Amino acid sequence: MLINGTGGAARGWLLGMLLCLVTAGAFAHGVSESDQSFLQGATGVHFLPYLYLGAKHMVTGYDHLLFLCGVIFFLYRMKDIGVYVTLFALGHSTTLLLGVLNGWHINAYLVDAIIGLSIVYRAFDNLGGFKTVFGFQPNKKAAVLIFGFFHGLGLATKLQDFSLSPDGLVPNMIAFNLGVELGQLLALGMILIVVRYWRTTASFARHALTSNFALMSAGFVLAGLQFTGYISQ
Repeated sequence: MLINGTGGAARGWLLGMLLCLVTAGAFAHGVSESDQSFLQGATGVHFLPYLYLGAKHMVTGYDHLLFLCGVIFFLYRMKDIGVYVTLFALGHSTTLLLGVLNGWHINAYLVDAIIGLSIVYRAFDNLGGFKTVFGFQPNKKAAVLIFGFFHGLGLATKLQDFSLSPDGLVPNMIAFNLGVELGQLLALGMILIVVRYWRTTASFARHALTSNFALMSAGFVLAGLQFTGYISQ
């Protein structure tokens, strides 16, 4: 499936692109002052604003998008894509809602480090690493669901940093969660357009291996940044 011998220029370009996405993602997860003020001061039900904030977070959440890129990289049938994306959505929706409503607060650096490692895991799996190195293949669907739990927990942890008002919390979190799903569908649609076009070119076969190495490197960088933040906090 994968072809060796890709050029050094292509490797450098792909790696640089993904590392830039990771760096941008670190900033994208920061909440703007206006959004922060809204979250900290809002009381009562604000369905549409929370819907918007959920969608915005997913569209700018490059760690989530990199993981999704890894998940769909070698999925060709829409049925398979739908199954995996649904499992991911089920995972992060569950821990997002339960995490906020039950006050599960885990260190954000550690959760984000695990999210970074989820990207590493997905790319390593795409490269056939588990069969080659360890001689077995973990259940792909179970892995996506489990990592979905961690992605949702990361969202829940970030939201709790703003001491959300309990007044209207349940409908607001439902709205935020729906926004996350809408943002995911929007981002996934754009990713699929690019990937499907790329698959029609000879470049895909030449660069598939390099792309997943670059994806894995991006995950390591993201995880390393978060572990460094945890140690130095």
